[in-house]
Amino acid sequence: MQRARGRAMAEFRLTEGRTRLAKLHQAGCLKLRFPKNAETMAEAVLINSSGGLTGGDRLQQDFAAEAGASLSLTTQASERVYRASAGEAQIATTIRVGEGAAFHYLPQETILFDGGALARTLDIACTTASRLLVAESVVLGRTLMGETVLHGSLSDRWRIRRDDRLVFAEDLRISGAIDEITASAASLGGAKAFSTVLCQTPEAEALLDEVRALIGPAGGASLAGGFLVARLVAPTGFLLRRRLIPVLSVLANAPLPRVWSI
Repeated sequence: MQRARGRAMAEFRLTEGRTRLAKLHQAGCLKLRFPKNAETMAEAVLINSSGGLTGGDRLQQDFAAEAGASLSLTTQASERVYRASAGEAQIATTIRVGEGAAFHYLPQETILFDGGALARTLDIACTTASRLLVAESVVLGRTLMGETVLHGSLSDRWRIRRDDRLVFAEDLRISGAIDEITASAASLGGAKAFSTVLCQTPEAEALLDEVRALIGPAGGASLAGGFLVARLVAPTGFLLRRRLIPVLSVLANAPLPRVWSI
């Protein structure tokens, strides 16, 4: 069966006081577009023209903001992971953030359908003087369409290195009877949407109480290894986004990409 393959690579540099695209490569089903209406940061929008992922699909994404550059990267739409007849879809993302650079990695939600299987990795290299904002969200089925994810597989691996030293490592794996696993209080407590947010900024400690207030009781935030790390859960993807956008707006201290509008 035909499988989707895609690769996108982009590097941005500070040139004459503005962040400009320095290198670009795109192949297969992955495309990058660069809106001209960006206000405070350069903006890139990633598009998967295959319309979704299933077992055997492979995406490779590599991005860099060189010293002093600032970039916000998002996706055109939510990524959909459909039922897999065999194997799993794979997404590998690498990000490099230079000295004094700022990078906001804000893809829209990943929607996992019943029987879907996804293995995802995120590797980031930054410096102590880098500014970083990352958010990854997962929605288990389209709840407003009455869908339930009974079985599937999700693997999410994060590795962040600061000044060539590993400072954040996390592995998430949910496999098998997803509906039963996520129903327990030790898991999602029945929630169908969840998000992890990680931010490195000098204002992290000062913003912690405000972020906690925005999240409310269905989640939490803490400081760990120089990062502000937040978790949010919600009954639906729409309700998750309604709570996530204010959190990201506070941490970004800049307008979010327009595709994030509700």
